Amino acid sequence: MHQRNNTWRRVAVVVGAAALIVGACSGGGGTSGGKSVTVIGTWGGDEEKAFKEMVKPWETSTGNTVKYTGTRDLNAVLTTGVASGVLPDLAGLPGPGQMVEFAKGGSLKPLDDVLDIAKYKEETAPALVDLGTVDGKISGVFIKAAVKGLIWYNPKVHDWSSSVPTTWDDLKTQAAANKGDANAIWCVGLESGAATGWPGTDWIEDIVLRQAGPDVYQAWWQGTQKWTSPEIKAAFETFGEVMADSSGGANTALTTAFQEGGDGLFNTPPGCVFHHQASFITGFFTDSFPDLKAGTDYDYFIFPDINPQYTGALEGSGDLFGMFKKTDLSTSLMKYLVTADAQAIWAKAGGGYIPSNKTVSLDVYPDDVTRKQAAATGEAQIFRFDGGDLMPNELKAAFFKAMVDFAQDQSALDSILAELDAASESARAG
Repeated sequence: MHQRNNTWRRVAVVVGAAALIVGACSGGGGTSGGKSVTVIGTWGGDEEKAFKEMVKPWETSTGNTVKYTGTRDLNAVLTTGVASGVLPDLAGLPGPGQMVEFAKGGSLKPLDDVLDIAKYKEETAPALVDLGTVDGKISGVFIKAAVKGLIWYNPKVHDWSSSVPTTWDDLKTQAAANKGDANAIWCVGLESGAATGWPGTDWIEDIVLRQAGPDVYQAWWQGTQKWTSPEIKAAFETFGEVMADSSGGANTALTTAFQEGGDGLFNTPPGCVFHHQASFITGFFTDSFPDLKAGTDYDYFIFPDINPQYTGALEGSGDLFGMFKKTDLSTSLMKYLVTADAQAIWAKAGGGYIPSNKTVSLDVYPDDVTRKQAAATGEAQIFRFDGGDLMPNELKAAFFKAMVDFAQDQSALDSILAELDAASESARAG
């Protein structure tokens, strides 16, 4: 695993965000006499390549250009842009919570007169439509979905497909028995620039959903379930067990970029037995190891049950897209991005992409690993959206920080949870 220096990145976030926005929004000229539409998102590497392939037919048919800029500090970039008024035409959004803030503040344009709303609702899962709605108007659309709570492994080290752990206790027992030469049970990568800590929040969400159930999960992200409650504390303690058996411990986790978090699966000897991450991680596997093949070199099983009352629970997320500047070009591109034809291009490229448009055929997926992820979303008995993404921005940031603090010092859990209760009250009061 490769370590990265976070200090400079954190110091430079505000300056870098401003420069990124100016760069992304400068110039209207495109190629061959066409114009350009500016887009900011989180996608890099294979995801960026796939997005550019996705928009290529639109560029060809219109003669215009998509000017894309990628950043992992999306929230800082857009928050700076909202304050300065310098914004791209279209952008990925950090999550539904931030979308609501931008929409209510007037920065984000409603899409009811941009899209064919009846068709969009017909082709999109109702839960995703609801999450993109603010005060009765569509303010954000999902063009990309992800399945969370996936446990990745290397079948060449040990093939778990014939003995998939059905419970959390079973997973721990089997993992210990089949650890072999691996350095640890888990690989964990928490570094992500200004968003460092977010992969840990996914762990907490998955554990709360399966340990305490969907009602507690809902009450928690909505602010009526205390962070200091026994249910949420128990989830942190369970994650603490994971950190205690992670490759390199807290120092390695906090200095390993999330994109490289699972690289230890493919090292010799292995750095770990398992890596917990969403469906999109496969694109980053192949960034580090280009020759990896789905199903042969990597596969997954879904996070096992913790409490049998909540069998079949699954967490998901998605990449919201919003409009900050309404122009003929941005309107045209937005209409295109929600279509099955556009999303099928990215689905065919792989990398764990799951379309939000449910009319995309499963036949377009490049491998069975991705195909079964898409099928799993429709088979889940209990499905919940990423809770952290639904929290107010101030609380979401505090959640990220809490995961860093907890990784560094698990004995401080009570004070960390008390601080999150205070952050929740402050964010919701604001």
